[in-house]
Amino acid sequence: MQKIAVFPGTFDPFTKGHENVISRSRPLFDKIIIAIGNNSQKESFFTLDQRVKMIKKLYAQVPGIEVDTYSGLTVDYCWKAGARYILRGLRTAADFEYERAIAQINRKMNPEVETVFLLTIPEYTPINSGIVREILRFGGDARQFLPDNLIID
Repeated sequence: MQKIAVFPGTFDPFTKGHENVISRSRPLFDKIIIAIGNNSQKESFFTLDQRVKMIKKLYAQVPGIEVDTYSGLTVDYCWKAGARYILRGLRTAADFEYERAIAQINRKMNPEVETVFLLTIPEYTPINSGIVREILRFGGDARQFLPDNLIID
């Protein structure tokens, strides 16, 4: 049986932190699905189509990485995709508390889907999509926070 993980998020935008979680988790899984969802509580900067195109271009030549979109519960998407793992990156203790609660609820909803946490490397701890979005929104140069090969259309 293939080890398939879903890395869910809005990825608005996809940052160096996200890229690092993917690169460090590749040896752990046979396939990683970067699952782009819409968060009704967040105002998007990039459209869903733009995010899909950017991330697909970034990983076009990387085997074992797929990009998909979804709506609804992540744990339900995992089940439909044949994934038994949810991959999450943790930057801070606050992230841990938030993600732990979600992981425990997901486990209650489907005990066959396990959440795997990776700690962010220290230099990427302050990077989050919300801050990068604000830099972009006000015309700032956010390149140092984005993957080197990410093409923003």
